[in-house]
Amino acid sequence: ESQSVLDVVTYIQRHIDPTLSYRFACRVGMCGSCAMTVNGAPRWTCRTHVDKVAADGRLEIAPLANLPVIRDLVTDMGEFFDKWARAKGQFAGERKRGDDFARVAPGSAPRRLADAGIECIGCGVCYSACDVVAWNKDYLGPAALNRAWTLVNDERDAQQGVRLRAVGGDAGCRSCHTHVSCTERCPKALSPTAAIAGLKRATAK
Repeated sequence: ESQSVLDVVTYIQRHIDPTLSYRFACRVGMCGSCAMTVNGAPRWTCRTHVDKVAADGRLEIAPLANLPVIRDLVTDMGEFFDKWARAKGQFAGERKRGDDFARVAPGSAPRRLADAGIECIGCGVCYSACDVVAWNKDYLGPAALNRAWTLVNDERDAQQGVRLRAVGGDAGCRSCHTHVSCTERCPKALSPTAAIAGLKRATAK
């Protein structure tokens, strides 16, 4: 009962089927690489105890949904991170190495909005939980849009207009149906739904 689902998968690989492929690294809920689908829901397997999800004594473990499967429980995260790039998820500042540091007031409203989503580690759980991604493979997905929102609220960033255009199209924030699946499943207790709503308001303006 005290075992994690990752413990179970590791036991299977070490004692039953050594060909089983899966990913993990930190084992303590820091990296997100152990994310899999457990009894139909995407989760971090290192933080999911068996007795919390196997009420009927059964575990069904599968790869993350909405991503190509490389082998067994390993998915190809390439398209997930490609969508971050399409959403202009890279910080683009204007200051040079010799310039003074940019200062952002910790209590400012934009800073608080950015802080609300900045702890995303790109594990893919929200992407796997998203119904819109399942219907529309071009949809950027909650993680990429959440990242875009944190940068929209970063006053140091210099490509706000480009970013809002990138996330405002048919594959962007307006395609979100607000099912809240991403927020319900986020292991970091973030709300990509709120970030996407913010992008909808910003692109409308």
